[in-house]
Amino acid sequence: MESEKGMTPQELQAKVDAIPYWYHRIDLPGGVKTYGDSCKSEVGGFAPMSAEAYRVPEDLGGLRVLDVGAWDGYWTFEALRRGARQVVAIDDFSDVQNFLDPAKHPKWETFDLCRDAFGYTEPQCIRREQNVYTISELDYGTFDVVFFFGVLYHCRHPMLALDTLSRVCTGEIYIESAICDDYSPYYGMLGRGYAGKQYIMEFYPDDQYGMNPTNWWAPTLHCLNQMVRAAGWTRRRGWKLCEPTSIQECRGFVWGTKNEKGTDDDRARGPQTPAAATAAETIE
Repeated sequence: MESEKGMTPQELQAKVDAIPYWYHRIDLPGGVKTYGDSCKSEVGGFAPMSAEAYRVPEDLGGLRVLDVGAWDGYWTFEALRRGARQVVAIDDFSDVQNFLDPAKHPKWETFDLCRDAFGYTEPQCIRREQNVYTISELDYGTFDVVFFFGVLYHCRHPMLALDTLSRVCTGEIYIESAICDDYSPYYGMLGRGYAGKQYIMEFYPDDQYGMNPTNWWAPTLHCLNQMVRAAGWTRRRGWKLCEPTSIQECRGFVWGTKNEKGTDDDRARGPQTPAAATAAETIE
Protein backbone atom coordinates (compact mmCIF):
# COMPACT_ATOMS: atom_id res chain seq x y z
CA MET A 1 0.00 0.00 0.00
CA GLU A 2 1.38 3.44 -0.93
CA SER A 3 0.40 6.97 0.14
CA GLU A 4 -0.89 9.73 -2.15
CA LYS A 5 2.70 10.84 -2.75
CA GLY A 6 3.88 7.38 -3.67
CA MET A 7 5.47 6.67 -0.29
CA THR A 8 5.06 3.41 1.56
CA PRO A 9 3.76 3.63 5.14
CA GLN A 10 7.28 2.94 6.35
CA GLU A 11 8.65 5.87 4.35
CA LEU A 12 5.87 8.16 5.58
CA GLN A 13 6.46 7.11 9.19
CA ALA A 14 10.16 7.87 8.75
CA LYS A 15 9.29 11.40 7.59
CA VAL A 16 7.01 11.84 10.59
CA ASP A 17 9.68 10.58 13.00
CA ALA A 18 12.27 12.94 11.49
CA ILE A 19 10.32 15.93 12.84
CA PRO A 20 11.37 16.39 16.49
CA TYR A 21 8.11 17.78 17.89
CA TRP A 22 4.47 17.02 17.19
CA TYR A 23 1.70 18.66 19.21
CA HIS A 24 -1.15 16.61 17.75
CA ARG A 25 -1.71 12.88 17.58
CA ILE A 26 -2.93 12.29 14.04
CA ASP A 27 -3.63 8.91 12.47
CA LEU A 28 -2.44 9.05 8.88
CA PRO A 29 -3.15 6.55 6.09
CA GLY A 30 -1.42 3.19 6.27
CA GLY A 31 -1.38 3.08 10.07
CA VAL A 32 1.13 5.91 10.33
CA LYS A 33 0.93 7.96 13.55
CA THR A 34 2.30 11.45 14.19
CA TYR A 35 3.78 10.62 17.54
CA GLY A 36 7.34 11.32 16.44
CA ASP A 37 10.30 11.69 18.75
CA SER A 38 8.25 13.98 20.98
CA CYS A 39 6.35 11.04 22.44
CA LYS A 40 9.49 9.01 22.92
CA SER A 41 10.66 11.71 25.31
CA GLU A 42 7.14 12.07 26.80
CA VAL A 43 6.98 15.66 25.59
CA GLY A 44 4.29 16.65 23.11
CA GLY A 45 2.13 14.48 20.92
CA PHE A 46 -0.58 14.65 23.57
CA ALA A 47 -3.39 16.66 21.97
CA PRO A 48 -6.26 16.30 21.90
CA MET A 49 -6.45 14.64 25.32
CA SER A 50 -9.99 13.49 24.52
CA ALA A 51 -11.40 14.24 21.07
CA GLU A 52 -14.86 13.18 22.25
CA ALA A 53 -14.81 15.88 24.94
CA TYR A 54 -14.81 18.60 22.25
CA ARG A 55 -18.28 17.42 21.13
CA VAL A 56 -17.72 18.42 17.52
CA PRO A 57 -20.55 16.89 15.45
CA GLU A 58 -19.63 13.90 13.33
CA ASP A 59 -21.53 15.49 10.43
CA LEU A 60 -20.11 18.78 9.16
CA GLY A 61 -21.35 18.09 5.66
CA GLY A 62 -21.08 21.04 3.29
CA LEU A 63 -19.97 23.52 5.95
CA ARG A 64 -17.14 26.04 5.75
CA VAL A 65 -14.86 25.87 8.80
CA LEU A 66 -12.23 28.19 10.28
CA ASP A 67 -9.61 26.47 12.47
CA VAL A 68 -7.74 29.03 14.58
CA GLY A 69 -4.55 27.75 16.20
CA ALA A 70 -4.39 24.79 13.83
CA TRP A 71 -0.77 23.74 14.62
CA ASP A 72 -0.28 20.24 13.09
CA GLY A 73 -3.87 20.29 11.82
CA TYR A 74 -5.73 17.63 13.80
CA TRP A 75 -9.03 19.50 13.78
CA THR A 76 -8.57 20.81 10.25
CA PHE A 77 -8.33 17.28 8.92
CA GLU A 78 -11.08 16.05 11.24
CA ALA A 79 -13.44 18.70 9.85
CA LEU A 80 -12.67 17.58 6.32
CA ARG A 81 -13.12 13.93 7.30
CA ARG A 82 -16.50 14.87 8.75
CA GLY A 83 -17.61 16.39 5.46
CA ALA A 84 -16.65 20.07 5.60
CA ARG A 85 -16.42 21.49 2.08
CA GLN A 86 -13.48 23.77 2.97
CA VAL A 87 -11.32 24.53 5.99
CA VAL A 88 -9.12 27.58 6.48
CA ALA A 89 -6.38 26.92 9.04
CA ILE A 90 -4.77 29.83 10.89
CA ASP A 91 -1.76 29.88 13.22
CA ASP A 92 0.90 32.41 14.18
CA PHE A 93 3.07 29.84 16.02
CA SER A 94 3.55 32.18 18.98
CA ASP A 95 3.15 29.39 21.56
CA VAL A 96 6.43 27.51 21.82
CA GLN A 97 5.37 25.39 24.83
CA ASN A 98 8.11 27.06 26.92
CA PHE A 99 10.80 24.76 25.55
CA LEU A 100 10.73 24.87 21.75
CA ASP A 101 13.39 26.97 20.08
CA PRO A 102 11.35 29.46 17.98
CA ALA A 103 14.02 29.31 15.27
CA LYS A 104 13.50 25.53 14.99
CA HIS A 105 9.70 25.51 15.09
CA PRO A 106 8.43 23.26 12.27
CA LYS A 107 5.54 25.68 11.58
CA TRP A 108 3.59 24.35 8.58
CA GLU A 109 5.98 21.46 7.86
CA THR A 110 3.89 19.06 9.94
CA PHE A 111 0.60 20.35 8.56
CA ASP A 112 1.74 20.09 4.94
CA LEU A 113 3.04 16.56 5.47
CA CYS A 114 -0.35 15.48 6.82
CA ARG A 115 -2.31 17.31 4.13
CA ASP A 116 -0.30 15.57 1.43
CA ALA A 117 -0.66 12.19 3.15
CA PHE A 118 -4.46 12.57 3.30
CA GLY A 119 -4.58 13.79 -0.31
CA TYR A 120 -6.42 17.05 0.38
CA THR A 121 -5.93 19.90 -2.08
CA GLU A 122 -4.78 23.39 -1.14
CA PRO A 123 -8.09 25.05 -2.19
CA GLN A 124 -9.90 22.51 -0.02
CA CYS A 125 -7.51 22.94 2.90
CA ILE A 126 -6.06 26.46 3.06
CA ARG A 127 -3.47 27.46 5.67
CA ARG A 128 -2.24 30.94 6.57
CA GLU A 129 0.30 32.24 9.08
CA GLN A 130 -1.38 35.13 10.90
CA ASN A 131 -2.80 36.00 14.29
CA VAL A 132 -6.46 35.91 15.22
CA TYR A 133 -6.85 39.69 15.37
CA THR A 134 -6.19 40.13 11.65
CA ILE A 135 -8.82 37.69 10.33
CA SER A 136 -11.35 39.57 8.22
CA GLU A 137 -14.39 38.89 6.07
CA LEU A 138 -12.71 40.81 3.26
CA ASP A 139 -9.92 38.21 3.13
CA TYR A 140 -11.87 35.02 3.82
CA GLY A 141 -15.60 35.61 3.62
CA THR A 142 -17.68 34.07 6.39
CA PHE A 143 -17.69 30.67 8.07
CA ASP A 144 -20.43 28.35 9.28
CA VAL A 145 -18.27 26.97 12.08
CA VAL A 146 -15.23 28.28 13.98
CA PHE A 147 -12.83 26.12 16.00
CA PHE A 148 -10.90 28.07 18.65
CA PHE A 149 -9.01 25.38 20.52
CA GLY A 150 -6.13 26.05 22.89
CA VAL A 151 -5.77 29.68 21.85
CA LEU A 152 -7.85 32.06 23.98
CA TYR A 153 -5.59 31.89 27.03
CA HIS A 154 -2.60 32.75 24.82
CA CYS A 155 -4.30 35.96 23.63
CA ARG A 156 -3.26 39.26 25.18
CA HIS A 157 -6.69 40.57 24.16
CA PRO A 158 -9.18 37.70 24.46
CA MET A 159 -12.39 39.70 23.96
CA LEU A 160 -10.93 41.34 20.86
CA ALA A 161 -10.16 37.84 19.56
CA LEU A 162 -13.75 36.69 20.14
CA ASP A 163 -15.20 39.84 18.61
CA THR A 164 -13.00 39.36 15.54
CA LEU A 165 -14.15 35.76 15.13
CA SER A 166 -17.77 36.77 15.61
CA ARG A 167 -17.54 39.10 12.62
CA VAL A 168 -16.63 36.21 10.31
CA CYS A 169 -18.87 33.53 11.86
CA THR A 170 -22.51 33.14 10.85
CA GLY A 171 -23.17 30.02 12.91
CA GLU A 172 -21.32 28.11 15.60
CA ILE A 173 -18.12 28.42 17.61
CA TYR A 174 -16.39 25.66 19.56
CA ILE A 175 -13.87 26.85 22.16
CA GLU A 176 -11.43 24.94 24.34
CA SER A 177 -9.39 26.86 26.91
CA ALA A 178 -7.47 26.66 30.13
CA ILE A 179 -9.84 27.58 32.96
CA CYS A 180 -9.25 28.60 36.57
CA ASP A 181 -12.19 26.81 38.23
CA ASP A 182 -9.89 24.19 39.76
CA TYR A 183 -6.45 25.77 39.54
CA SER A 184 -4.98 29.11 40.55
CA PRO A 185 -1.27 29.81 40.94
CA TYR A 186 -2.27 32.62 43.30
CA TYR A 187 -4.48 30.56 45.64
CA GLY A 188 -2.67 27.29 46.16
CA MET A 189 -2.44 25.62 42.73
CA LEU A 190 -4.51 22.50 41.91
CA GLY A 191 -7.82 22.25 43.73
CA ARG A 192 -7.69 25.88 44.82
CA GLY A 193 -9.44 27.81 42.06
CA TYR A 194 -12.84 29.46 41.69
CA ALA A 195 -15.39 26.69 41.91
CA GLY A 196 -18.36 28.87 42.87
CA LYS A 197 -19.55 29.86 39.39
CA GLN A 198 -17.85 33.25 39.59
CA TYR A 199 -17.32 35.43 36.52
CA ILE A 200 -13.56 35.75 36.98
CA MET A 201 -10.53 35.70 34.68
CA GLU A 202 -7.02 35.55 36.10
CA PHE A 203 -4.16 37.51 34.49
CA TYR A 204 -0.61 36.15 34.26
CA PRO A 205 1.89 38.91 33.42
CA ASP A 206 4.86 36.54 33.42
CA ASP A 207 4.92 32.71 33.50
CA GLN A 208 2.65 32.11 36.50
CA TYR A 209 0.42 29.64 34.64
CA GLY A 210 2.30 26.49 33.71
CA MET A 211 5.65 28.32 33.52
CA ASN A 212 4.69 29.41 30.00
CA PRO A 213 5.06 33.15 29.35
CA THR A 214 2.55 32.95 26.48
CA ASN A 215 -0.25 31.97 28.88
CA TRP A 216 -1.83 35.38 29.60
CA TRP A 217 -5.28 34.58 30.97
CA ALA A 218 -7.49 31.81 32.34
CA PRO A 219 -11.23 32.44 32.82
CA THR A 220 -13.67 30.43 34.87
CA LEU A 221 -16.02 28.32 32.79
CA HIS A 222 -18.92 30.67 33.59
CA CYS A 223 -16.83 33.69 32.66
CA LEU A 224 -15.88 32.10 29.34
CA ASN A 225 -19.54 31.33 28.67
CA GLN A 226 -20.49 34.98 29.19
CA MET A 227 -17.56 36.20 27.07
CA VAL A 228 -18.95 34.12 24.20
CA ARG A 229 -22.39 35.63 24.78
CA ALA A 230 -20.97 39.16 24.81
CA ALA A 231 -19.26 38.47 21.46
CA GLY A 232 -22.57 37.60 19.81
CA TRP A 233 -23.33 33.88 20.23
CA THR A 234 -26.70 33.95 21.93
CA ARG A 235 -27.19 30.27 22.80
CA ARG A 236 -24.36 28.54 24.60
CA ARG A 237 -23.29 25.43 26.44
CA GLY A 238 -20.20 24.99 28.61
CA TRP A 239 -18.56 21.96 30.20
CA LYS A 240 -15.29 20.80 31.74
CA LEU A 241 -12.92 18.26 30.24
CA CYS A 242 -13.08 16.31 33.51
CA GLU A 243 -12.55 16.69 37.22
CA PRO A 244 -8.85 17.48 36.95
CA THR A 245 -5.98 15.70 38.65
CA SER A 246 -3.31 17.84 36.95
CA ILE A 247 -2.97 21.33 35.51
CA GLN A 248 -3.09 19.87 31.99
CA GLU A 249 -6.64 18.66 32.68
CA CYS A 250 -7.90 22.07 33.87
CA ARG A 251 -9.68 22.72 30.59
CA GLY A 252 -13.12 23.99 29.73
CA PHE A 253 -15.25 24.05 26.59
CA VAL A 254 -17.93 26.43 25.37
CA TRP A 255 -20.13 25.96 22.31
CA GLY A 256 -22.11 28.91 21.02
CA THR A 257 -24.52 29.47 18.17
CA LYS A 258 -26.11 32.53 16.59
CA ASN A 259 -29.19 30.47 15.72
CA GLU A 260 -31.55 31.61 18.48
CA LYS A 261 -34.57 29.49 17.60
CA GLY A 262 -32.84 26.27 16.54
CA THR A 263 -33.96 23.86 13.83
CA ASP A 264 -34.44 20.15 13.40
CA ASP A 265 -30.71 19.88 12.68
CA ASP A 266 -28.80 18.36 15.61
CA ARG A 267 -26.03 20.90 15.10
CA ALA A 268 -28.43 23.76 15.81
CA ARG A 269 -29.41 22.20 19.15
CA GLY A 270 -25.84 22.19 20.35
CA PRO A 271 -23.14 19.55 20.61
CA GLN A 272 -24.14 16.03 21.53
CA THR A 273 -23.43 15.06 25.13
CA PRO A 274 -21.25 11.96 25.54
CA ALA A 275 -22.32 9.31 28.00
CA ALA A 276 -19.30 10.16 30.16
CA ALA A 277 -20.09 13.88 30.31
CA THR A 278 -19.13 15.74 33.47
CA ALA A 279 -21.80 17.10 35.77
CA ALA A 280 -20.14 20.54 35.61
CA GLU A 281 -22.27 21.78 32.74
CA THR A 282 -23.74 25.18 31.93
CA ILE A 283 -26.55 25.58 29.40
CA GLU A 284 -27.89 29.03 28.49
